[in-house]
Amino acid sequence: MDAMNRKRFGGAVAALIGLLCDSAASGTEPAWVTAPRAPADAPNIVVVLLDDVGFGTSGTFGGPVVMPALDRLAAQGLRYNRFHTTALCSPTRAVLLSGRNHHQVAFGTVTEIANSYPGYNTFWPKSVVSLPEMLRRNGYSTAAFGKWHNTPLWEISPVGPFDRWPTGLGFDYFYGFMGGESSLWEPAMYRNTTAVEPAPGPGYHQTTDIADDAIHWVKTRDALAPAQPYFLYFAPGATHAPHHVPAEWIKRYRGNFDGGWDRLRDDIFARQKKLGVIPADAALNPRPAKLPAWNSLSADRKRLYARQMEVYAAFLAHTDYEVGRLLDAIRNGPRGENTLVFYIVGDNGPSAEGGTDGSYQNTAKFAGIPNELTDQLRHIEALGGPELDNHMATAWAYALSTPFQGVKSDAAHFGGTRNPLVVSWPKRIGDAGGLRDRFTHVNDIAPTIYELLGIRVPAVVDGVRQVSIEGVSFAASFGQGAQPAQPRTQYFETMGNRAIYRDGWLAGATHNWVWGDFAPFGTDFGSARWELYHVDEDFSQAHDLAAQYPDKLRELQQLFDREAKRNHVYPFSNPTMGGFAGTDARPSVANNRKEFVYPGDFPRMPVPAAPKLMGSHRISARLEVPAAGASGVVIADGGRYGGFALYLENGHLVYEHNFFGMERTVIRSEAVLPKGRIEVAFDLERTDAQQWGGGIGRLFVDGRPAGEGRLLRVGVPSPIDTFDIGADRGSPVSTRYAAPARFQGVVEEVRIALQ
Repeated sequence: MDAMNRKRFGGAVAALIGLLCDSAASGTEPAWVTAPRAPADAPNIVVVLLDDVGFGTSGTFGGPVVMPALDRLAAQGLRYNRFHTTALCSPTRAVLLSGRNHHQVAFGTVTEIANSYPGYNTFWPKSVVSLPEMLRRNGYSTAAFGKWHNTPLWEISPVGPFDRWPTGLGFDYFYGFMGGESSLWEPAMYRNTTAVEPAPGPGYHQTTDIADDAIHWVKTRDALAPAQPYFLYFAPGATHAPHHVPAEWIKRYRGNFDGGWDRLRDDIFARQKKLGVIPADAALNPRPAKLPAWNSLSADRKRLYARQMEVYAAFLAHTDYEVGRLLDAIRNGPRGENTLVFYIVGDNGPSAEGGTDGSYQNTAKFAGIPNELTDQLRHIEALGGPELDNHMATAWAYALSTPFQGVKSDAAHFGGTRNPLVVSWPKRIGDAGGLRDRFTHVNDIAPTIYELLGIRVPAVVDGVRQVSIEGVSFAASFGQGAQPAQPRTQYFETMGNRAIYRDGWLAGATHNWVWGDFAPFGTDFGSARWELYHVDEDFSQAHDLAAQYPDKLRELQQLFDREAKRNHVYPFSNPTMGGFAGTDARPSVANNRKEFVYPGDFPRMPVPAAPKLMGSHRISARLEVPAAGASGVVIADGGRYGGFALYLENGHLVYEHNFFGMERTVIRSEAVLPKGRIEVAFDLERTDAQQWGGGIGRLFVDGRPAGEGRLLRVGVPSPIDTFDIGADRGSPVSTRYAAPARFQGVVEEVRIALQ
């Protein structure tokens, strides 16, 4: 530095020191930069969202399942009997957490069957700022627990991207699972964006686990920042299939459903009228002719079906118990009375995905593999346990939507879209036990919260112009007495089933019976017959007025068309246009690759992100077998409900193929493997190109044949499980080892070559 620059530098330093000294002397020290502060006296906000529960399921709304936590909230808060969801999992969650319509958030369908159209690609756009993100920017701490079903499948892997995971959409913390369903006994869990193993074992259950974690989070917040409000989103996987529940809870419902679904519907309907959750003049829709009368069934079918319903009821009761534990911890905290709770009893109607007979391996059912009655009866006492991926018969689902028509995915009828809502806020809601019957929708939750807190969503967020809020605040209903009806328009659509509501009238069209055994998915969406209901006077959609008021029907059809165009609903979509199509063109980290190389310490990965190994392929691995010999998994793809594993058993190389948990093929080397560094391989030659067609499997050790066998059928790995190297970290593919069955030697590398 020359003399002139040194002089300038010295002068600048002196001026800065003088300025600091003057500021300190005058007491004008600048204020610290702090995080945003929430509005004064802002409440904690808790949203509980259950899965696959019908309007007539909970005892609070006349159903057969005792739910004390929900009862307590209803007694101190408000019940809403005209609250609506979208009829499907991912869409309802996107609407709840945004205040927009589901196609506007790109969730016209669930993540598993997304396609590339704007309303269906499940790619949450930057033009839709989320509710948790807005709350976080306004001083709230935010956390999500349980099911997260709003990240594109191809982005769920160790390499992300992570901006559409919970922590990328406004949550400070997340603990749960990524996808539509999960084993409750052996789940693949994540903390924030990192895969974690919750050490399943005797006494473990996922719902209990997430409740424990949420309680710990609440207590930590209360200890460190009792004045800061929080937003807690608690979304257990229950009661989505598989119906997994501790055996002691099932015992509580033994014999409760021996009378069958027809009697159950009548009993629910009578209790609903007695409780006042449906009007006195409401009609009970008849059981569809496609569903059998209970009295027409054989003794074996009655025994099986009653057991299925016992398990489901126990599953829901256990879930409410865990919700109650969480709510008790919150109420006992420093802001307990100033906590606003929304308890949403289902993200859609009850699920009929088990089909006419229900299922003991529901993944197989989805794939079109029959769950024969004799097989189900052999497993009847194991229902609810980890060995089975079980679901109940369709007619139970229909009964649990009493008094309505329809079930999950039927967006044309309230059986798919109307779910109970209970709201509690001891500090502000005075009409304890009140009933509210105004039309409300899941997109109303966010604007209600915004109004209560005085938050306005900016027109532009992070430089991106925002889609306007579609929901309508119902904060005014928290006051005393009934509120006058407001003009309201709301469309519904899932898989071509659609409806439009406007000011007390609803018109809808059912494309087909979406789940069950009755019809294949079709693309002739225009052939659906439209129905018309005056739902202000006909609570249960029991009287179709389409023939009587054709002009009104035409008016609503045209309104649906306008709303559909405005919200990116067209073209309609169904499972055959997305992930169930047989050819999957969606993005994936495995796309356009024939060769894959995985290190021995490769982290757990979801099955959908793994290479598709249905065709001919070769798997090879470099191992180091210790002098004492080795056992353990080299590679596993899938779990109990389908997949394969290549492993060592007492020194022998074994390949095992698990066909949907229903049949297994084991190929085992005759000789014990040599010690030291070796290379093992497995080749599958598909000889039958038909779906599930079989082939020849061959084992190799250091290039020499070591075993051979025929696979009669080749299935897909269970999508709710994991792809693993050096262990089987999810549920075990094989019954011959216990997970995680870590390899006792060293897995240096695994290679996969598709042929």
